[in-house]
Amino acid sequence: MRAGSTVLGALLAMGLVAALGLWAAGASDLPDHAFARVVTATVVTAVGGTIKLSGSAGALADSKARLTVIPLSVTLTGALVLGAGFLRPLRHRAVAGGRELAGWAARIAVVWLLVLLALAFAARQTFKVSLGDDTLSDLGDLFGASPEVGFTTDVPRTVLFGLLWLAGVLVLALLVSRRAPLPGRLLPFQQSVRPAAHAMVVLLLGYVVLGALVALVVAVTRGHAPQTLAVILLGLPNLVWLTLTLGLGATWNGRVEGPFGLPMPHVLDEVLRSKDTTALNLHTLAEHDGRVWWLVVVDAVLLLSVAFLMAARSPARVRVWQHAVHLAVALALTVLMICLVGRISAHYGLSVLGIGDLGGGLGGKLFLEPELWAAVGLGALWGLVTGFLGALLALPVRRKGEFKPADV
Repeated sequence: MRAGSTVLGALLAMGLVAALGLWAAGASDLPDHAFARVVTATVVTAVGGTIKLSGSAGALADSKARLTVIPLSVTLTGALVLGAGFLRPLRHRAVAGGRELAGWAARIAVVWLLVLLALAFAARQTFKVSLGDDTLSDLGDLFGASPEVGFTTDVPRTVLFGLLWLAGVLVLALLVSRRAPLPGRLLPFQQSVRPAAHAMVVLLLGYVVLGALVALVVAVTRGHAPQTLAVILLGLPNLVWLTLTLGLGATWNGRVEGPFGLPMPHVLDEVLRSKDTTALNLHTLAEHDGRVWWLVVVDAVLLLSVAFLMAARSPARVRVWQHAVHLAVALALTVLMICLVGRISAHYGLSVLGIGDLGGGLGGKLFLEPELWAAVGLGALWGLVTGFLGALLALPVRRKGEFKPADV
């Protein structure tokens, strides 16, 4: 019963956030009553599922569509609700056996598997795509070349990655929580792992809160409230965690062509809208807006803050250099996660009687990919430096029995 309520609560929360975000984006006007199924597909992609797009434009035309993006606002909502539900029955326990934890996780996994299967078979739809111009639409209807786009779920991949996502959420919940019990064999590891894991969660959530505040200010001062709300409810972590890596000095490569675009901030769209693949980093952004250098300051302040928090929560016997290593590893893994889940790829192409081509013409393209290992290395370097400095700042507030500065 508890497993069912935990999974149901997470599903309802994700569905609500996805529905509100898609409604704000105008998806409620989709033809053929597709809104509910698009919401379902959004939830599927949020938990690692795979949606396959298909296109059809009649006998005289050809079309192709592809979309790869994770709506991380929906993902984050589900992870927070599911993690809280998983930890709730364990909050008053000091120690839990491995079999007990595995049994509780297995019950949640069984319910989650049933939910994944239901979502996978429900997330499928086909509807027509407007050509935009009345004349083009009339010609499309006349020659039977009106494009249609449909989507279905890759059920095996959705089940596999959905279960892996669940496992990741449950393990991370155990790592982050200070009160969650662990099996006796794992207790020694919590003293080094939990403070660093908690610091990274605080960092990521802090960026989301800061990004939401900035987005709301932009909505109030510059308008476009529905679009801003859609960004917040669907892809705010996609943007703010991207800026986190940019502030560290990471480079992402991408290109925007056709009707696609990055909703906010506008400077990202300006840099990437070119004929060739463009490097997105602090230098290229600064050519359009010098204020992007403040990202370095924001990263430094937040990282020092979480490094201080990590050191203050760690046992007194942990030396300063060990704090630096712990944060370096944690931040490198966090940047790796952002790079893996933050990739974007979208493509739509239409060719009618050979006019236009599937790679452009009557279509569009958007992709954004990181220089992965360079970003991970920068994360480790920043973690090493800020972890050391944060630990030094935390020395006056460390627990009794702390090491003296000579022991760093």
